[in-house]
Amino acid sequence: MNHKFGIALAGLTLGAAAFAQTKWDMPTAYPASNFHTENIAQFASDVEKGSSGKLKITVHANASLFKAPEIKRAVQGGQAQLGEILLVNYQNEWQMFGADGIPFLADSYDAAWKLYQAQKPALEKKLAEQGIQLLYTVAWPPQGIFVKKEIASAADLKGVKWRAYSPATARIGELVGAQPVTVQQAELSQAMATGVIESYMSSGSTGYDTKTYEYIKNFYDTQAWLPKNAVLMNKKAFDALDKPTQEAVLKAAADAEKRGWDLSKKKNVEYLDLLKKNGMTVHVPSAQLKADMKKVGDTMIKEWTEKAGPEGQAVVDAYKKM
Repeated sequence: MNHKFGIALAGLTLGAAAFAQTKWDMPTAYPASNFHTENIAQFASDVEKGSSGKLKITVHANASLFKAPEIKRAVQGGQAQLGEILLVNYQNEWQMFGADGIPFLADSYDAAWKLYQAQKPALEKKLAEQGIQLLYTVAWPPQGIFVKKEIASAADLKGVKWRAYSPATARIGELVGAQPVTVQQAELSQAMATGVIESYMSSGSTGYDTKTYEYIKNFYDTQAWLPKNAVLMNKKAFDALDKPTQEAVLKAAADAEKRGWDLSKKKNVEYLDLLKKNGMTVHVPSAQLKADMKKVGDTMIKEWTEKAGPEGQAVVDAYKKM
């Protein structure tokens, strides 16, 4: 009796398992209130709806599951089925990940979208070799120059104490003759308050979050580069899904990409308005400043393509033809 009952029970459990929900984990490094994370939450909800509840994605915001530098490896190794990374953070692994961090190569949302299209085939190929599928990307708001005094050309930045927080920002400082000082975001307000730095490059969102307007009154909207976040997926995990569920994931990803880029544009305008409300002047860069910064960009594109080799050159050429 017991024996038979056990077999029947096992059969039932097996049946239930066949209808079980697949559960995926998705780490991201940004807080839940960040627009990228809000967009991801919507993506996860769309996947659940689109798959009729067959696939449930749990979003782990604010680096709670894996720290930012660990996320790509976690997706690659299957500890997480999905994850979001900032592509430029991985430039040391492969130069092409840093294509959207080259200043003044793509200096508007439209240009950034074209650069993404040029970069995408190489990105997808490289990630595929690592067992990863690129699902979608979303650009951050563009980077401009925060500076204490008004500037009409790059010459006006000579000797200015310039915050460096990455190899690219340090190099820009060197090329314009500023004095690069390394300061992390957590120490930024303190560094401005004590005069350690008088200028830095970032987006309007960083300027607002760090209350830069309390110390620095000018923002030059150079739209120098628009770095992208990429949402990556473990290829094996995707291949294990049935066809309708796969289609639900891809559809939700395509929607998230379009929505995310639109959201980024909207947020950029909102942040610049908030800076103005708090007493900052948002300037359109002068023709001279634009030309000077373009020269800085040309030098840095040359340096980058030397490191990235023919593959990098091919991406830059494809982008310029678009």
